[in-house]
Amino acid sequence: MTLDATALRAALVGPYATVDVVAETGSTNNDLRDAANRGAHDRTVLIADRQTAGQGRRGRGWTSPSGGLYLSVLFRPTNVPPARLPWVTLLAGVALVRTARGVGVEASLKWPNDLLVGDAKAAGVLAETTAGVAQAVVLGIGVNVAKLPDDVEPGAGGLRPTSLEDHAGPLDRTEVAIALLRELAALEERWRRAGGDEPSLREEYRRHCVTLGSQVRVELAGGEFLLGTARYLETDGTLVVRDYTGDDHSVSAGDVVHLRVR
Repeated sequence: MTLDATALRAALVGPYATVDVVAETGSTNNDLRDAANRGAHDRTVLIADRQTAGQGRRGRGWTSPSGGLYLSVLFRPTNVPPARLPWVTLLAGVALVRTARGVGVEASLKWPNDLLVGDAKAAGVLAETTAGVAQAVVLGIGVNVAKLPDDVEPGAGGLRPTSLEDHAGPLDRTEVAIALLRELAALEERWRRAGGDEPSLREEYRRHCVTLGSQVRVELAGGEFLLGTARYLETDGTLVVRDYTGDDHSVSAGDVVHLRVR
């Protein structure tokens, strides 16, 4: 089922400045970064039926078959300190959990940006700050709505893919997009009003984050890794991991693999 651009605009223009829907693009994040440099409005939304050059974290590609939901939002939270901008990614995770549960799928989060159903990944998030313009963040979200083709490869750390339809049956992608973007708008508005520091939102993320308390391997830049227990989140969203010698390490970026305890 194709995305209904008219229904999307009718439901979302108001909380968002503009909502554009395209059949295909390379990357919605790339397109909105370019739009930000041209002065695009705060809360501009771009949704694609298909991406040919989707992006994941750390420069990876994101498989974007038809039947998924691929969208980006441009936010200009000028009253939020730059150090708190990483929380946009975590807010998106909360919006994804709420949306999944709204269609009957029990989901959780793997720090910082993966939506899990069981131990499989159903969605991912990528936030990028723009350079050379007034403070702006481009938030990209990719959701596996329809069942995936058989040839989709596992993600980082061997995380196997799944879709919402695998657990909820057939879904209307337009309705999923509307629900997700409404949740995101409400969360981001509360976060922005609080200057990027809203304790109840941090607590909601923590409740959904199954990384906390887990034994993990964090794959860092340069091929290094950290083994330990994920203990808590700093106020800026940084993950604190205690290694097996008892030392705590703050991790702001890296791929987290949940280790099975035998």
